[in-house]
Amino acid sequence: MSSSDVADREAIRRRAEALGPWFHNIELAGVRTAPDHFLGDYPAVKWQGFRHALPTDLAGRSVLDIGCNAGFYSIEMKRRGAARVLGIDSDEGYLAQARFAAEITGQEIEFRNLSVYDVGLLGERFDIVLFMGVLYHLRHPLLALDLIHEHVAGDVLVFQSMLRGSAEVAPVSRDYDFRETAPFDQPGWPRLHFVEHSYAHDWTNWWVPNRACAEAMLRAVGFAITAQPEEEVFICCRTAAPHGAGAAYPAGGPRA
Repeated sequence: MSSSDVADREAIRRRAEALGPWFHNIELAGVRTAPDHFLGDYPAVKWQGFRHALPTDLAGRSVLDIGCNAGFYSIEMKRRGAARVLGIDSDEGYLAQARFAAEITGQEIEFRNLSVYDVGLLGERFDIVLFMGVLYHLRHPLLALDLIHEHVAGDVLVFQSMLRGSAEVAPVSRDYDFRETAPFDQPGWPRLHFVEHSYAHDWTNWWVPNRACAEAMLRAVGFAITAQPEEEVFICCRTAAPHGAGAAYPAGGPRA
């Protein structure tokens, strides 16, 4: 390694430290941004579990990465040849990290400060929408899914959420009598657990679904699950919105 390479790496390390702390551990010219991450080499370890479920060649396709954080998935989509990748996040600190990571990795990616509730303002649909690790941070999770379906999802949605509770999925009837309460006690009944204070030392963790709830919410807004390549990851295709779904929601939504 030449002295200039050493100097460049040191400059990258200093810049990465100045932009920290990082939630995404990304390798930037030999410098890892979160080497001591409590989840290990995250999100690369998550990506390894479902990368095979997406096309290796994304030439000509557009990708929207909602809640892009430091841009790990945006960079991976661009590495697969996506014609356009747009990453959005409402945290300027994460966006600064993402722009720096894209610059060092040599990927041309657009990043904008937008909330998931603002996706209608984009005025376009994307071939692939990534919605990874965002749902449980939202006060209005079903609204967010409605807005994604109504305004930006074109074909494929890649959805990931932290899941807690039973992994069972109980069969659900089309309707129940008012006095029929037993189904609510089944382990596989769809449940969205509410966190009043904080979870994992993070006050932005508001809702945590079980598996049945994640699947039911996706169906309820008009996404058909085509694969579950990883425990928390669902590959979905966009279908017609069911009766009662949020077709009338405006482009902009609540801010939290």
